[in-house]
Amino acid sequence: MKRLRTHAYLILACVAAIPITASSLRQRTPTSPQSQNDQVKAKFALKLPSHPALPVASDGRHYPLVPNDSEALASLLTAVEEALREPTTPQKDLPKLGHQQQVIYRVLSHDISLSNKVLNKLTSTWKSVATRHLAARREFLNMSRNYRKPTRLPSWRIIPPEPAEKLLAYYQKAEVATGIEWEVLAAVNLVESGMGRIDGVSVANAQGPMQFLPATWAESGIGQGGNIRDPHDAIQAAARYLVRRGGLKDIRQGLWGYNNSDYYGRAVLAYASLLKEDPRAYTGLYHWEIHYSADAGDLWLPIGYSQKNAIKSSTFLKQNPSSAPPPTLPSIDVNIPRGQGIH
Repeated sequence: MKRLRTHAYLILACVAAIPITASSLRQRTPTSPQSQNDQVKAKFALKLPSHPALPVASDGRHYPLVPNDSEALASLLTAVEEALREPTTPQKDLPKLGHQQQVIYRVLSHDISLSNKVLNKLTSTWKSVATRHLAARREFLNMSRNYRKPTRLPSWRIIPPEPAEKLLAYYQKAEVATGIEWEVLAAVNLVESGMGRIDGVSVANAQGPMQFLPATWAESGIGQGGNIRDPHDAIQAAARYLVRRGGLKDIRQGLWGYNNSDYYGRAVLAYASLLKEDPRAYTGLYHWEIHYSADAGDLWLPIGYSQKNAIKSSTFLKQNPSSAPPPTLPSIDVNIPRGQGIH
């Protein structure tokens, strides 16, 4: 098994074994956000940082802004985390909220001084959450620290993932069948392909939403005749593979078999621990976008990105300026008014 070297995502915590019963699985299931047709009024909505000069993607969104003031950033992060877990947050607002959460952690993972100041301003609950997010992200930074940042973007397609509820059902089905916890499978799916957003083949020929080598997929009892690119089939196969590599006895050992890196295992278990502690964290992770760490910066590859061949990052940014991280804007408005929606 070989992970895509995307630098796209992407601690020190180990997922403890829990007896699997129907009731325990239900208790660990995220609550579904309200549908767009629901008439339930949201408790609150956020005015996310914005600026009229920012270029926007085809869907009208811009690259999330991150204030450089620690107090403003701590307030924003707290509000975003709360909104992502609030059942009455409108479904249409979740993509912006999830992307904002993701970019905050990506920015803070590079800035030790700012991240420490922000952590010290958070409540104990959100400090624990943020600490694990940052630890996971930094594990992936450690994985790539000896590599030069690429000058070209990969020949991928970025596609919409399966609906959150469907993916959750696939993870849970695999847990019941194998004993590998759904939170671990969701975390692997997240770091391998952004929960299926990346449609591409790695330099090692790993394929599909769980990044299987065709030879591994063909092993007896792994692929079982399924489709390597199908989310349902790939998630079930990943659970079987983790069992084969010793994951029921020691999930860290199983993850080492999936990707021969302690950094990788610690990062996956960090995300899994967030899901185990509060399954509502799934909503934020599901809405994370694909980012690619290139010579031109931490580039956002939105849904609709499609390159048959690798493309120079400079060329891509000329065509898609909204994919570049914005400059620091000290005067960002991060007030959090109530009931005004996300702007």
